[in-house]
Amino acid sequence: MSPTRTVAPPPPARTALQLRAAASAARRRNRADADTNPLRQGLRLERVPDPCAFVLFGATGDLAHRKVIPAIYQLWRTNLLPAEFSLVAVARRPYTDETFAAEVRASIEKFSRVQPIDESAWSELAGRITYQQLDFADDAGFDRLGEKLDELDARCGTAGNRLFYLATQPSQVTEIVRQLGRVGLDKEIRGAGWRRLIVEKPFGRDLESARTLNHEVHKVFRESQVYRIDHYLGKETVRNLLVFRFGNGIFEPVWNRSYVDHVQITVAESIGVEGRGAFYEETGASRDILQNHLLQLMTLVAMEPPASFQADALRDQKLAVLRAIAAPDADEVRRNIVRGQYGPGWVGGEAVPGYLQEPEVDSESETETYVAGRFSIDDWRWSGVPFYLRAGKRLPKRATEIAIQFKDVPLRLFRESTGDPAPNVLAMRIQPDEGIMLRFTAKVPGLGLDVRAVNMDFAYDTSFVVDSPDAYETLILDALLGDASLFTRADEVEAAWSVVTPIINAWADSASPHFPNYAAGSWGPEAADELMERDGRRWRRI
Repeated sequence: MSPTRTVAPPPPARTALQLRAAASAARRRNRADADTNPLRQGLRLERVPDPCAFVLFGATGDLAHRKVIPAIYQLWRTNLLPAEFSLVAVARRPYTDETFAAEVRASIEKFSRVQPIDESAWSELAGRITYQQLDFADDAGFDRLGEKLDELDARCGTAGNRLFYLATQPSQVTEIVRQLGRVGLDKEIRGAGWRRLIVEKPFGRDLESARTLNHEVHKVFRESQVYRIDHYLGKETVRNLLVFRFGNGIFEPVWNRSYVDHVQITVAESIGVEGRGAFYEETGASRDILQNHLLQLMTLVAMEPPASFQADALRDQKLAVLRAIAAPDADEVRRNIVRGQYGPGWVGGEAVPGYLQEPEVDSESETETYVAGRFSIDDWRWSGVPFYLRAGKRLPKRATEIAIQFKDVPLRLFRESTGDPAPNVLAMRIQPDEGIMLRFTAKVPGLGLDVRAVNMDFAYDTSFVVDSPDAYETLILDALLGDASLFTRADEVEAAWSVVTPIINAWADSASPHFPNYAAGSWGPEAADELMERDGRRWRRI
């Protein structure tokens, strides 16, 4: 039976003197920031999040220290968090508030995108960090967590608003959610604040497990309270894709099957599994990249214009794309989907081991580290236009790119000229060197008729001299503001798994692959090149 808990009364209103002191402190931080970088002036949100407690489960893990905590520090440093903010770190290891804060500082010094550390900002944030040792199966521990949050509401003015961030193993999500519901930490009582839940990917292992996980989460939290995070959607260039498409009238008329020949989306990594062999053995490239990152980028390219930029309007259009993707049967998987696994090779002039030699990896593993495929969208806009998706580890470089190749001109006027017009290409670089490139044909100066392909290139770092936020900063701030636009909805996750699960099942039922089938430092298996060559196309050189 759930214990009866009383909701803490709202904190007393601050006096005029306290309000003036808080405003003065904020102004001092603003002035110090502007003195350091005058270009940051004016880069303030009109709306700051409500007072809240940020409850970070798995706070001692790699994700928390590499991404989440540095993002919180940056948001605090740039005055984008409320003064009434508390970071409650929850994990199994024994720490005090002070020893954990020391580890947080070390992580910020190592992983923060802005260095050196701002001592004033850090001192303020450190005073808002508390640590709670907790085993996720311990009922009494969650009871104590609830009491601590009530105490913070009264002492720090967090007003009953709580954001629960699950930076944990996927297998621990169900138990944590169950415990939060048992203690009543999910309840949004009028006047007692909001409650939100951020869940990291992967959300499930296949369609059935994703449905089960959604069902378990919805036993406790309403869908409007759940934020499923895919950090790619927080990247500046991905967000700009919507503005680029729908804020420029010259592109939308040609953004369809009448003018587009095909679309290529690449997510390339030069790193291996980075000591996470056990994790990657359970996921592979199809679950780690294809089901979320690649399909999310595909939906943003292919979606219809939404009625507004409200969360559900955007996600409805993305869902329509996912439901229009033809799920492949076993024969189509054999023809149109390629998997690979890297062997030993050279990356960046350094010899690297193959996947089977990585720590925590089965020496006979059939886990794919590369996936490429040809997908079709059966709707009015894109019917007949192939979308080629690929992702892999230990490729020659780190790069994520969306490339739209337009059809050839219908009449070749330049057959007798030196050179031949190449098809127009619009390429959006997601990372690194974020920007947009448009390739078109121009005449080389001179007396003859020599034509060449030239590039019109836009780069973020040279065009906008501003401090671009990290994806986690953007997404955490959006969740605190209650904006779910860049988070995936339950039906959206299940629709993506409906595309990927038949691929995983077809591989499970087929003969064992001949792995490894590409060398580290190459662009993947030969079968991926053959996939394109059968259609008379080839992968872009990135």
